[in-house]
Amino acid sequence: MPTVESEGASIYYEVGGAGPALVFAHGAGGNRLSWWQQTPHFERRFRVLRFDHRGFGRSRCEPDAFHPKFFARDLLAVLDAEGVGRAALVCQSMGGWTGLRAALEHPDRVECLVLCDTPGGLFTERILEAAGRVGRGAAANGIRGNAALAPGFPEKDPARAHLYDQIAALNTGFDPRWLARMLDESVRIAPERLAGYETPTLVVAGAEDALFPLDVLRHVADLVPGARLEVFPGAGHSVYFEQPEAFNRAVEGFLDEVHRA
Repeated sequence: MPTVESEGASIYYEVGGAGPALVFAHGAGGNRLSWWQQTPHFERRFRVLRFDHRGFGRSRCEPDAFHPKFFARDLLAVLDAEGVGRAALVCQSMGGWTGLRAALEHPDRVECLVLCDTPGGLFTERILEAAGRVGRGAAANGIRGNAALAPGFPEKDPARAHLYDQIAALNTGFDPRWLARMLDESVRIAPERLAGYETPTLVVAGAEDALFPLDVLRHVADLVPGARLEVFPGAGHSVYFEQPEAFNRAVEGFLDEVHRA
């Protein structure tokens, strides 16, 4: 059970498979276990690293130490601990704050980036409005799958909807009110900071995402230089969870394109 110390937190991670390094960064509704439908698939061709963000799953930090300004440093600490110089990143929702900042500040360490239903800390007025709603909803109601899944998904697949909530319930060290810190001005990425950005980027969007709606994610893809948008009809905020086969094909195809370039 490997852990690495980083900026006042103990970060838990897991590694499996062999090949080019591929890191999965989860959202606020999950932890490393969220990628159970991706891990066996990608470990056939990649060295897969999954970690719990600080305060989630088995990663620990004091309440005051939960802040997105540390996320990219936590990721680099995991890469350094495993001797990984460069990795592809797949980042869901909150995890986008980890991935985009890492790509901006350490482009030599990030081979490519997949932003899954997330602005990744990039902010305009349109994005801020949506992100504010997400934070207020989590603070008031906690983090449950109903908001992060497409309408009708819990009725269509009650077992997986139940599993989504059970995975989220394992985050006993996390207070949903802390999500307000994701909006802190110190971690907002202004569009002009993307000048010169060259990391190959895929933006994944669920057409039925109620948290970051499709028009917001189109806006994100337009702002990120060279980014490609892939829309998944019928999916909500958690494409990776709801439509794993289609998600895996899209991500693997993108990674193959990057490796051929």
